Amino acid sequence: MPLNRRSFLGRSAVVGAGVAVTGTAAAPAAQAKPVSKRYSFTVMGTTDLHGHVFNWDYFTDREFDDKAHNDVGLAKISTLVDRIRAERGRGNTLLIDAGDTIQGTQLSYYYAKVDPITAESGPVHPMAQAMNAIGYDAAALGNHEFNYGIPVLRKFEEQCDFPLLGANALDARTLRPAFAPYSMHRLRTPCGRDVRVAVLGLTNPGIAIWDKANVDGKMVFPGLEEQAARWVPKLRSMGADVVVVSAHSGSSGTSSYGDQLPYVENAAALVAKQVPGIDAILVGHAHTEIPEYRVANEATGKEVVLSEPLKWGQRLTLFDFDMVWSKGRWVVEGVGARVLNSNTVEEDPKVVRLLADEHRKVVAYVNQVIGTSPVEMSTAQAPWRDEPIIDLINHVQAETVRAALAGGAHAGLPVLSQASCFSRSAAIPAGRITIRDAAGLYPFENTLEARVLTGAQLKEYLEYSARYYVRTAPGEPVDTAKLTNADGTPDYNYDAVYGLTYDIDIAQPVGSRIVGLSFRGAPIDPAAEFVLAVNNYRASGGGAFPHVAKAKQVWADSDEIRNTIIQWVRAKGVLDPAEFASVGWRLTRAGVPLF
Repeated sequence: MPLNRRSFLGRSAVVGAGVAVTGTAAAPAAQAKPVSKRYSFTVMGTTDLHGHVFNWDYFTDREFDDKAHNDVGLAKISTLVDRIRAERGRGNTLLIDAGDTIQGTQLSYYYAKVDPITAESGPVHPMAQAMNAIGYDAAALGNHEFNYGIPVLRKFEEQCDFPLLGANALDARTLRPAFAPYSMHRLRTPCGRDVRVAVLGLTNPGIAIWDKANVDGKMVFPGLEEQAARWVPKLRSMGADVVVVSAHSGSSGTSSYGDQLPYVENAAALVAKQVPGIDAILVGHAHTEIPEYRVANEATGKEVVLSEPLKWGQRLTLFDFDMVWSKGRWVVEGVGARVLNSNTVEEDPKVVRLLADEHRKVVAYVNQVIGTSPVEMSTAQAPWRDEPIIDLINHVQAETVRAALAGGAHAGLPVLSQASCFSRSAAIPAGRITIRDAAGLYPFENTLEARVLTGAQLKEYLEYSARYYVRTAPGEPVDTAKLTNADGTPDYNYDAVYGLTYDIDIAQPVGSRIVGLSFRGAPIDPAAEFVLAVNNYRASGGGAFPHVAKAKQVWADSDEIRNTIIQWVRAKGVLDPAEFASVGWRLTRAGVPLF
């Protein structure tokens, strides 16, 4: 894969005029003191926008809202950005992003799959239109940029007026950068020489696992620390006065893929600690809010400032830099970070007008009726109860795999299925079912695979999944608000397996919780083989579940599970829970069911 067609060495940006010099007040000539040359500027940052332009939820078909009354979308971010530019002077600001831009809403899905930007004379991606209009200076690649394949990503890159950065996204054959590693920006000052700001982009090594089907043999993704150590000294030698890293990598130092890769998934703090010469890091990927986090570099002792704005455009990070002219060069005298809340402002009318037609098209698309249901089904209690709505996902997956294997070498093996509760607010209403209802069950672009596991491996798989629950002794009160997500395990990393029956005893320690594991009424045979219908994220090692990543693959689909569910509902016409709902698992304490 060739280097980005826009030569990154030529992507320097010269912007604006500076602000007035600040210094000491004038003194009588006989007592005059030299006035320090100083300059201040601000780097604004977003991350994990995930296709959110408007403050709108396409799955509920209404304005977005959550318990904290956050707002989302680039239209809100645009208003905040304009306000900061007005306060500081546009020439004294930069705007960057830390990745995961083109996946996550039905708006972004529509222009990747339904009316794809890759089609001949295809449309311009709404995220490119919005980010161009707002005036982004650079954006790092996120792992979800690769979900729709490299051609879609390359077309999006072509449509952006700013570079997509990925110093550790390398061509698999040449090991040269497949995207621009960095961008260089010049900020004019009233004090002589410009301030040169380098933005280094780093993405997530987990792409090699999570999007293996799209990148295998085409790109490789070495560790963030390794590539930062390579590029930061180069940027300094090129004259960078300030180095900002935009990293699609959390700060916790943990990984969700276990030992499958030698690189850390959430490495931003490690980069700050291990690589000298960095002033600030815009953090992404983890979907957490970190207004300011300081890490001391172990070689220099210098503090590096990290900040992660909340996902979907809910927050805007501000890095405020104070520079001083010293010994013939600009030096960072101080840097601080904070976040602004997008729910404090209105949507920018220019962004709303720009993409009003695209929004209307997607709203009409997601509201197409595909079937009916005699009852309402909800995921509200799915994290702690076996609910019909999760059984629906599993039933569709198992039926799809069973049909695909029919007549083949593995047709005689029992087919099981795994599914997670991706959203606690997803629902199938009583009455008409639309595309948005069905799509809301599966907000990710995962595809379906079939892997062969033994009974013993499935037991270990379920034990690993059951770590999701907080250990609760008999007699202790059970609060569902505190029962799940033990040790930070997200809902999407709790799997229920359909086709088996079992209890999860939450009074027991992790690793000893699965009780009475049975298949068709009999204890499971540890040596027996089963086919597990599993999404490609899990099959590729996402969540670090045991055995599945190394298990034999006997079938794989290229279509999204979401589309498979939509087509299944459309073909059925009427969803009858009696066809797919069952109580296959339950939570217990010392054999006593909790619910």
